[in-house]
Amino acid sequence: MGVELCPVEAMLDEIHPPISRNLYSDVKQYGRGAYTLGRIGGHNIVVAAMPQIGNNAAAIVANQLWQDFPFVELRFLVGIGGGIPGGAEDEDIRLGDVVRTGMSARPPAILSANVERLKSLHHRERSRIPQFLEQMFERFPKMNEGYLRPNIGDDRLFKSNCLHQGGPTCQGCPTSQLIVRRQRTSSDPRIHYGIIGSGNTVVKDSYTRDCLKQDLNIICVDMEASGLVDAFPSLVVRGICDYADSHKNKNWQAYAAAVAAAYMKELLLIVPHEILVKREGKQNAKHDMEP
Repeated sequence: MGVELCPVEAMLDEIHPPISRNLYSDVKQYGRGAYTLGRIGGHNIVVAAMPQIGNNAAAIVANQLWQDFPFVELRFLVGIGGGIPGGAEDEDIRLGDVVRTGMSARPPAILSANVERLKSLHHRERSRIPQFLEQMFERFPKMNEGYLRPNIGDDRLFKSNCLHQGGPTCQGCPTSQLIVRRQRTSSDPRIHYGIIGSGNTVVKDSYTRDCLKQDLNIICVDMEASGLVDAFPSLVVRGICDYADSHKNKNWQAYAAAVAAAYMKELLLIVPHEILVKREGKQNAKHDMEP
């Protein structure tokens, strides 16, 4: 979706000229040439846009990307998702936080190692996500119109038995049913590590959400990952835009997409690009030798 694509492109340090040939000739229903090429640090990046939500669209786009760029080393699925908050302090998921899950297949060792490095670094130092967001707004001032962090008062978690009373906001929902949470000392997004559940149906009721948490220990839900990660192993990064209940709305979607893109950039910048260049060179040489 555009709200997710825009901040990913904005995180690129440089955007390369577009590809002229038709890269989507075999999947005409999903657009033509929907790639953005660029660079983050020393890494060359290809961004593939999904024109609609859902696992089927994700699988088709990923398959085409794999055919067009067979030597891509690191793959990310970056966007928004619904958070499933828990009772423990480390499960205190809030709007604007980031949830990151691992690959279903064995990821490249270099990615696994640097994911752990970044996780360790965040125990000692502040994440660079706010820094990258600030740089994004400086480079693209128009994004201030839609991608700024919403007011913290708009982050409202209702008890599971409280249904939305209708309308675009929760002004009509009883405040007595709000869950009182401890005030955070920092407005920086927190990064959570856990299982992301994925399907073709939007989860927007608290009963289903709570069952997913209780039965499968899922902490986030989306609509693309399961159509992608098995055939195209990817690191899934989600910015939390709602609580997967009847109170969900679009107020936090843009900011959540931006923090997910900023986390992707932070991770990529600690991955040594020299090692990937050597690996790509070996793969290209092997490919050239094949009949």
